[in-house]
Amino acid sequence: MPPADTGASAVIVRADASAASSPASDSRLLPGDPGYRRMSFALFAAGIATFALLYSTQALLPAISDGLGVTADQASWTVSAATGGLALAVVPLSALSERYGRRAMMAAALCVAAFVGLLVPFAPDLGWLIGLRALQGAALAGVPASAMAYLAEEVRPKALVGAVGLFVAGNSIGGMSGRILAGWTAQAWGWRAGLAAVGVLAVLCAVVFRLLIPKARHFTPGSVSPRALARTVGRHLSDPLLVRLYLIGALFMTVFGAVYTVIGYRLAQAPFSLPSGLVGSIFLVYLVGTASSAAAGKLVGRLGRRGALYLAMGTTTAGLLLTLTSSLTAVLLGLVLITAGFFAGHAVASSSVSRTATTGRAQASALYQTAYYLGSSVGGTVGAVAFRAGGWDGTVVLGLVAMVAAGAITLYATRRALVERRSTARVVRA
Repeated sequence: MPPADTGASAVIVRADASAASSPASDSRLLPGDPGYRRMSFALFAAGIATFALLYSTQALLPAISDGLGVTADQASWTVSAATGGLALAVVPLSALSERYGRRAMMAAALCVAAFVGLLVPFAPDLGWLIGLRALQGAALAGVPASAMAYLAEEVRPKALVGAVGLFVAGNSIGGMSGRILAGWTAQAWGWRAGLAAVGVLAVLCAVVFRLLIPKARHFTPGSVSPRALARTVGRHLSDPLLVRLYLIGALFMTVFGAVYTVIGYRLAQAPFSLPSGLVGSIFLVYLVGTASSAAAGKLVGRLGRRGALYLAMGTTTAGLLLTLTSSLTAVLLGLVLITAGFFAGHAVASSSVSRTATTGRAQASALYQTAYYLGSSVGGTVGAVAFRAGGWDGTVVLGLVAMVAAGAITLYATRRALVERRSTARVVRA
């Protein structure tokens, strides 16, 4: 969201196979059921609220800098604090949802985050603004930590992909609409009004969610064992392939976080000098990401996982280089390529996590989200520092370094796979 990862692929494998074998006795939801429609609208609203709030300040950073008298790298912490708070809280909140329920966790998360969203516009200085944003991000972690597990438990396996897709669509639309709403409102009444508009939108979405979300009928509370959670997390972090996938996801998000945190400053300056409303509308480019995410499966089928990653990295790199020009058309085309490459790479990496983890898939997915949002925090902050030091060229250099690092990791994996394949072939011939 963003863009948004929800761990969608990780939960599909968690669906109850025994219930699927006897559909007549399966009371889980299907399309056409009244409960399914209510659930879909509720989670769609939750997705909008989550990602509208999470990135609410991103389109407003130039206005926040002017209003509070701070630099771009200082203002960027209003984005990084939120994504960092989410990254740190997603694993523990996913564990708590096992004990207290997915529905309760999502409702509490949305209520707290929306309430904080109403306080954010009244932050007296940058310190308060960053602190409230960090609290907001930590609260929002309860939504992706619980939504996928709720769907796996309450929806029949054959309808699960569609239900997950609608939630992901809410994430994408929320991330886009929140920035656009904030940008145009800020252009008319100032950045505080822009943040207030997003806060009101989140409150409305939280109310819709609470009114519509069906009661969980298939949730079984479990115990929260910190020791068992630590063992599972440790096992995943000792798996070289999972660690490589976490790093690739973080590096892609470093580029994306840096570009979209700083792009508002570049477009607000000469030679473009765009107003905040038009800067916010730039995030319509996210629609390209929705299409490239959907195409990622076909890319993997044709090119393999690593081939699809190479293509995504190449597309992102080409987009970064294209944004170095002074033509607005070329910059926008560069953003399209960066967005398409990022979403495709993220979709390939995140889906590979669930295929790689044979146990503790929910925790494996949560760890990916942690790396993903930490990448967003690092990219947003370091990208803004690079912009302050070297202008847009500095931000692009950071993005290129991240893509080279991701390419090196993927190349290492490719060489290892070739060595293992040759070794296996020798054993077979022997």
